[in-house]
Amino acid sequence: MKIDVNSPAVSLQPVDSAAKKVSQGGLAATQSATVDRTTFHTDTQSVQALTSQAMSSPEIRQDKVDALSQSVQSGDYKPNASKTAGSIVSSEGL
Repeated sequence: MKIDVNSPAVSLQPVDSAAKKVSQGGLAATQSATVDRTTFHTDTQSVQALTSQAMSSPEIRQDKVDALSQSVQSGDYKPNASKTAGSIVSSEGL
């Protein structure tokens, strides 16, 4: 799904089908109808600033990839299994 950040903010209006059903008659008509409404607003400047920041970041941080590749090839890269597992477990608790 592509999000167009340059489009104007859209206000979503709820469909009041539940309220119509309640007012159509019977026992339900005597009960008060509660309708939840939600409106979404965007702060266009914040969205544009975050978008430009994300777009200016390189997709691949080639310097880090090259440094890691060199460490692996030279045998200097020795990952700590306990630290890796601990990081995985702690990230699951988000």
